[in-house]
Amino acid sequence: MPDRGGGPTGPRIRVGRPSRRVRTLLMTLGVLAVLGMAFTMFAGFWTDWLWYRSVNYSSVFTTTLWTKIGLFFVFGLLMALSVGFNIWLAHRLRPPLSAMSMEQQSLDRYRMGIAPYKKWLLLAITALVGLIAGASASSQWRTWLMWVNGVPFGEKDPQFHLDVGFYAFDLPWYRFLLGFGFAAAILSVIAAALTHYLYGGLRITSPGARATAAATGHLSVLIGIFVALKAVAYWLDRYGLAVKSSDFKATDNWTGLRYVDANAYLPAKTILFCIAVICALLFFATLWRRTWQLPVIGFGLMVLSAILIGGLYPAIVQKFQVQPNEQAKEAPYVDKNLKATRDAYGIDGTKVTEYPGTSKTEDKTKLRDDVDATASIRILDPNIVSPTFQQLQQIRNYYAFPTNLDVDRYAKDGKEQDTVIGLREINLNGIPKRNWINDHFRYTHGYGVVAAEGTNADAQGRPDFTESDLPSKGDLGTYEQRVYYGEKTTMYSIVGGPQKEIDYSDDSGEKTYSYKADSGVSLSNPVNRAAYAVAFGEPQILYSGAIGDGSRILYNRTPKERVEAVAPWLTIDGDAYPAVVDGRIQWIVDAYTTTNGYPYSSRTTLGDTTADSLTATNDQRAVVAQQNQVNYIRNSVKATVDAYSGEVKLFQWDTKDPVLKTWMKAFPDTVKPKSEISKSLMDHLRYPQDLFKVQRELLTRYHVKDATTFLSGSEVWQVPDDPTNKSGSAVPPYYLSMKMPDQKAQAFSLTTTLTPNGRDNLSAFMAVDAEAGTSDYGKIRILKLPTNTTVNGPSQVQSQFNSEQNIAETIRLLRGGDSEVEYGNLLAVPLDGGLLYVEPVYVRGGGLKYPLLRKVLVSYGGTTAFEDTLGEALNKVFGAEGPTTQPPDEGEDEGGGTTPPPTSTNPTVQEALNDAQDAFEAGQEALKKNDWEAYGRAQKDLEDALKRAEDAQAQADKTGGSGGGGTASPSSSPKPTSSPSGS
Repeated sequence: MPDRGGGPTGPRIRVGRPSRRVRTLLMTLGVLAVLGMAFTMFAGFWTDWLWYRSVNYSSVFTTTLWTKIGLFFVFGLLMALSVGFNIWLAHRLRPPLSAMSMEQQSLDRYRMGIAPYKKWLLLAITALVGLIAGASASSQWRTWLMWVNGVPFGEKDPQFHLDVGFYAFDLPWYRFLLGFGFAAAILSVIAAALTHYLYGGLRITSPGARATAAATGHLSVLIGIFVALKAVAYWLDRYGLAVKSSDFKATDNWTGLRYVDANAYLPAKTILFCIAVICALLFFATLWRRTWQLPVIGFGLMVLSAILIGGLYPAIVQKFQVQPNEQAKEAPYVDKNLKATRDAYGIDGTKVTEYPGTSKTEDKTKLRDDVDATASIRILDPNIVSPTFQQLQQIRNYYAFPTNLDVDRYAKDGKEQDTVIGLREINLNGIPKRNWINDHFRYTHGYGVVAAEGTNADAQGRPDFTESDLPSKGDLGTYEQRVYYGEKTTMYSIVGGPQKEIDYSDDSGEKTYSYKADSGVSLSNPVNRAAYAVAFGEPQILYSGAIGDGSRILYNRTPKERVEAVAPWLTIDGDAYPAVVDGRIQWIVDAYTTTNGYPYSSRTTLGDTTADSLTATNDQRAVVAQQNQVNYIRNSVKATVDAYSGEVKLFQWDTKDPVLKTWMKAFPDTVKPKSEISKSLMDHLRYPQDLFKVQRELLTRYHVKDATTFLSGSEVWQVPDDPTNKSGSAVPPYYLSMKMPDQKAQAFSLTTTLTPNGRDNLSAFMAVDAEAGTSDYGKIRILKLPTNTTVNGPSQVQSQFNSEQNIAETIRLLRGGDSEVEYGNLLAVPLDGGLLYVEPVYVRGGGLKYPLLRKVLVSYGGTTAFEDTLGEALNKVFGAEGPTTQPPDEGEDEGGGTTPPPTSTNPTVQEALNDAQDAFEAGQEALKKNDWEAYGRAQKDLEDALKRAEDAQAQADKTGGSGGGGTASPSSSPKPTSSPSGS
């Protein structure tokens, strides 16, 4: 045949099969690819198992794994069988002959095309739906474990009188089963309908009946099952009303039944349940009647009833019964919500006391001495002074402190004092030369605790360190100082092998060390090395000579990561804090059990509630579970993480919490009893900030106990914005040792202020006893101010402070040059019916890169003082002489002025006084120039000169004086006006 294409003819080229070598190469590459993917999955599984085994929590890994596997296979198999069986049954019920029509002739081509692959196609479809369903079910492992291990709460809901555990543990599992049943029914209906259509059981355009009797019966049963499941859903919806959230003007996150729910939705759900049951029976009846007429009518009536009874009727009840007399109708349900919410958030024991807001003491000087007895006012702000710790105590660039330090209590001279504390952690960005060996083998850990008195600062405004230097020494005694696990320690390290680590450096050079604990995973096994090389994407782990006998890899090194991993059923507080306990540095982590199934308790979003100005300005201070909505929370677990060994311990803290008891049944032997908490550890446990923030947010509305006031909204409070920065976020709560009016002594407390909704004046002061191990631990006290008295709130105090001319001028001078002024925590302390505000003011500048305490603001009863020290500011506010002020002597008149010396001055004394005057003037000149280093030198010269004058005067007194026998009092020497010291 000639070539019809018109082109030249020639030999045809046949494309043959690839050569054997090519086929072998392709097969080899394919096998290697499969093996690579398999080993990658294996590496993830194997490294997880090794890590859990290394921390002695392998039971958590195995329990979680087997639960997921069991749910995957059970529900995946159920879904596959459900869909596969109905496809097989639809094929089995196909008509023997298909109608002669264009529709069926077109389908014949598809039937013939899939005929050779029917079994494989059926297996593929069932496997696909089974995999999807199994993966979805495996994610419900928490729901399953809570249902299987759930314990009763011992409390019943007020509507259905069922135990709260039904809503918290049972109802979520029933809803999952119901959702799975709906999915299986819908997929089965779709699969069966398509199969019936493909094989002629259902017809769209063909003449005759649209469905065969077999297809009609089959699909009717499946639809009947769906409607029966809908009936179950209506029945469960009745109980769901007790945990349903809705918009209600009384609160944004109302949960539970209201009048319309109890009197319209509840009976409507019962009626719809009965209609759905009848409708399902009608569908099942088509097996005998072989007609769609009655079930279709019944289904239509069910849909219509759902619209009228389930939607229109409740709207009519709300419009014509509730709205005309809403308070009377809703009051009984609001009472239930008030009680349930207060119980669920642990605020039911809150003590609200009326507080006048103003002092009745006319002579304010009498209150000066009461301040020290009322509170140990902390002027060292842990959220400001981290750069100061960094500059003064970093020692080496490869160390760093957290952005926010912590407040704890330590005993000194037999008396507990508030202490600001931080750890010197490893900082990889400060390593002189970055490479793989230095990052992961040489620089592996931080070193030492740095602590300072919270109520004091030195003469130059620096922290008064109680633990400092490298190695650290001070009041904390002897302890293991190496920090292998910390908040900033996010990189993995390989320790204990042939490569020595840098321990610390001193004047004699670098000290080396080799890790001795059993923490981490051994890399002696080549399989382990290969697994970690794949899991971490670091091939050098496989062949590096720096890894040998004894090498161990440390990872998951932040306290939060470790606790979350060993207890995935806990919600972790956003801030872990360190403490020296029994010769070890322990990270203390607060953990919560939560549920969103507590009937009638209003919900809150943890991420929103725990956000404040610290979380807004510091990415290291995390919020709790950003999107988690809960309506029950307990600080049920106190966890510790050893900073050296990484050992994680979980201690039961709330012994009555049924949610924790449920998880302890699911994961036995993972939580230690409360009795195992040592006395030394108990001394450092405290009430957690995030729980307090959740509770204070709820108490802005739920401090009232009667429904009428709650519905009126007249007593709604709000958490004020932090006036000390421009973040626009809520003021954080502050730890402070203080005494509330009904307390006999100071207690370590967590405090906050509250203002009326939309206003800036103070409405309440709230505090919780934060000292663990005491009888009042966790007791919340609220001092409620009268609505007819205006007491300045935090923003008003800050505004008053900023607007006073003398203070504003001083701030302007402090900001001169390149200096910056930073405002510390604005603390509030109840005092004699009024509120005492104290705020430290820091200056960063004058060649310094870190803030120093320069001034202290004090405000009480509308009087404001802005002085160099807390003592001076308190003296000015209360019009009193401080405890360090000397009484008038023969060198002073009654008004406090200095009288001239009657005779000539001792020459030695006079020379010292002249030096003091020169030093004083030099200090003032340095202050004007913001030269803080020169100012510090001048202050030291001034102190030296005054000391010489005092010594010379004492010697003159002993010998009877000289130069005419007159005396000169050193107290008449110049006093510095800007000595930045703390009280």
